[in-house]
This record gives sequence, structure tokens and C-alpha cells, in this order.
Amino acid sequence: MILDYVGVKEINGSLIVLDDVDGASYEEMVDIRLDDGSCRHGRIVQIEGKRVVVQVFEGTKSISLDNTRTRLKCRPMELALSPEMMGRVFSGAGRPIDGFGEVYPVKRANINGTPMNPVSRIYPRNYINTGISTIDTLMTLIRGQKLPIFSGSGMKHNELAVQIVRQAKISDGGDNKFGIVFAAMGVKNDVADYFRRSFDESGVLSRVVMFLNLANDPIIERTLTPRCALTAAEYLAFECNMHVLVIMTDMTSYAEALREFSSSKGEIPGRKGFPGYLYSDLASLYERAGMIKGSKGSVTQIPILTMPNDDITHPVPDLTGYITEGQIVLDRNLEGQGFYPPVSVLPSLSRLMKDGIGEGYTRSDHQALANQLFAAYARVQDARSLASVIGEEELSPVDKKFIEFGRLFEQHFVNQGFNENRTIEQSLDLGWKLLSTLPRTELDRVDDELLDQFYISDPSQIAFDTFRSAEKKDEDED
Repeated sequence: MILDYVGVKEINGSLIVLDDVDGASYEEMVDIRLDDGSCRHGRIVQIEGKRVVVQVFEGTKSISLDNTRTRLKCRPMELALSPEMMGRVFSGAGRPIDGFGEVYPVKRANINGTPMNPVSRIYPRNYINTGISTIDTLMTLIRGQKLPIFSGSGMKHNELAVQIVRQAKISDGGDNKFGIVFAAMGVKNDVADYFRRSFDESGVLSRVVMFLNLANDPIIERTLTPRCALTAAEYLAFECNMHVLVIMTDMTSYAEALREFSSSKGEIPGRKGFPGYLYSDLASLYERAGMIKGSKGSVTQIPILTMPNDDITHPVPDLTGYITEGQIVLDRNLEGQGFYPPVSVLPSLSRLMKDGIGEGYTRSDHQALANQLFAAYARVQDARSLASVIGEEELSPVDKKFIEFGRLFEQHFVNQGFNENRTIEQSLDLGWKLLSTLPRTELDRVDDELLDQFYISDPSQIAFDTFRSAEKKDEDED
């Protein structure tokens, strides 16, 4: 039996309250019909006996307390899923906005997903190549991993996201089985146009599913965007057997929308006004990454978040760090010096890196090289700190070598053109050339066998510009 509940007890922001509602379920969808015949959509977010609170997606403007008719749909919010989603652009709530019509669904799925049974999870193996030396060599992205990027307001994380989308590929070459789900939350119109234009011009839009929530869209839709994106990713991965990379930007916008929504419900705030369940809410998103038995696909996540005031102890990056398997930290000082991407190497790491690199995955020397680069760059910071006190002229010859190594490392390894796509072999070889500028006796993280094979004793054979792309050379010549 279908019942319409006439009238609304209370309106508060994007929420309406109904009394005497029987048989309602949490997260159940509702249709709301106004006096003018228009229909809005919402979902039940709170139940107290027969009193229910409904979250209205399109806002509560023009809703009447007396004549509004509300109908329960007896189902949660679902997303239409089909392989033809590839190459399409959707709103944050999963509605097509690219002008190509509706998606004809193979199935519909609850956007909240189905929790993965821990017993059925497969340990992440193998890696995804991004073409960016710092990430591929020092904090390798493994299939099924969740590896966030911690950025700051105004930094070039959007450009980095576009470059990763454009260049990312799986190592075994099955690009027809590799797709990207891109979710942008709370972005301005020009940023959304930048994403769409960049993917279209680079020819990768055909393998991308985009979900765009604009800054002027309802915050309610912002809380749905990552769930819609992950639902699409799970379908492509576990039912279409694809390897899917999910990039979500900006998770801080999502968390702030959640805070505003929590406040409108009158919930007790936690740290910096965020709801006390922020940790479990973020975990419900991040834990949807992984690989499961019986499926050849995988879901890998790169959530991007901006740290307010560059504070890594802010609740959003802090809680994200607890849930995810490492982080990539962007440094404002490096960006100020003109380096792109401005990846801060020492605070960045990938906890699953050791299980997806080396013999059979990348190259046998990868782990030892990464360890030595980390150790050498840490020595650089110590030498720079000492130089700031006593002056660089007073440093020992070895410390001066490390200072020079740090300059070369940042100029040629960290710094990389926006259009420069390096193979893993190029990145590893570049790392060995950089280490060869140091005395061999200082390379204590690498065994003699690898040094005999890769260390370059003749300084005249070390040339770094060989790794710059032809396009970058042309730019410099112009």
C-alpha cells in the first residue's frame, strides 16, 4: 500500500520533520511533491519513534508546511550501473550532466556499498605506474591500496590529479582493463571545466567516470559524491573485472559538508566542530578499496585533501592517516621554489610498497635504491641544518657532497614537467645516477653486488638532462 504523508511538522535548513510515520527505515528514499506539482527527492537521516527527519537534496525553499506530500520509496538511494558509464560525466548525486542522456542500467546498487568480508580480501600486490618519479620510486602505489595526498590550499594538487589520471596505467599492460573514477567535491566551475577539458584534450576521458559536485550545489549532494563514485568503482572492479583507480578531491570539502549537516541535525560536535563519528564515516569510504577473492579486479584509492593552514594534525588529515596505508605530502616551500610536483619526500611513505615492488614487479634493485635515496636525502636535511648555523663553507667535504646531492635530487628527481611521463626504469636509473654523485663509501643501505652493477664511478658519464622529455626540451628552447 502506498501512503502519502500530507504536511510537514518542521523545516530546518535542508531538513524537514514528519510526525506519525509508520514503517520508515534509515536511509530510505522519499519523494516530496510541492504545491506547484514539482517533485524533490530526499532520504531519511534520523528516526525517533514515529518522528522522522528527511534530508532534502534540492533544498527546502518553497516547501509548504501544510500541503507538501511526502511518499516513502521503501528502498535506499541507488545508482544506475552499466559498463557504458565509462567516458560519462555525472553530478555528485549520480545524474548524467554531459548531455548524452540517461545510462541504461544493467543493475542498481545501494550507494552505501556492501562491506567486504575481511576473510575474502586478497593482500594487495603489484603496482600502478603514475609516471611520476617520486611516487613510483619512493612511495609506490599498489593495486588495492588507499594512498592519500595531503596538500594545502592553493597548491597544485589539481594539476597533480590530472597528471595521474592522464598517465596512470597498470604494470602488466592490460590498459583495456584499467579505468579511473574521478570524484570532485565542492569545486568551482572553472576547476570543474579544467578537469573535463584536460581529460578530453588528453584523450583519456573514454576510460574515466567523472562525478562533479560544484561549490554552488547543495552540501547534501557533496556527502553523496564519494559514495556514488565508489559504488561505480566497485561495479567496474568486481563485476567487470577491471582495475579501477579512484581519485577523490577534496575530502576536506566533504568533511566540512558533513560537519554542516551534523550541525543542522543538532548533534554534539567533536574536534573543531566535526561530528564525533567523522573517523567511522571516513573509514566507511576508505575501506571500500581492495581486492577480493573470485574477482580479477581491484579498487585503488587516492583521496586528495587540503590541510587547513597546512596543519597535518587537523582532524581530517589526522584521521585519514590512521585509516590509510601511507600518505603523499606536498610541500609549500618546494612549490615556492618552482618545483613540480612539490612532493615532500621524508614525511611521505607507502606502507604496502614493499609487497608490490622488486623482482617480478618492478626491478630487483627498487627497494634498496628507495631505502638509500631516503637515507641520503635525510642526510641532506641534517647538512642543511648544520650549514644554517656554521655556514656552508665550514662543512666537511662529505657534507658538501650531500648538499650538492640534495640540490640535484630536487632539481632532477622531485622536479618533473607536467607533461613528463617517466617509466619506472627511467626513474630507477635516474636515482642511481643521483646516488653516483656521492662517494661510494657513503652508500651504506645498498650491498656491494648492486653497487657493482649500478654505481657509476666515472663522473663524466652522469648526465641528468637525458631524462627530460622531448616536449620539455622544446619548451625550454622556446
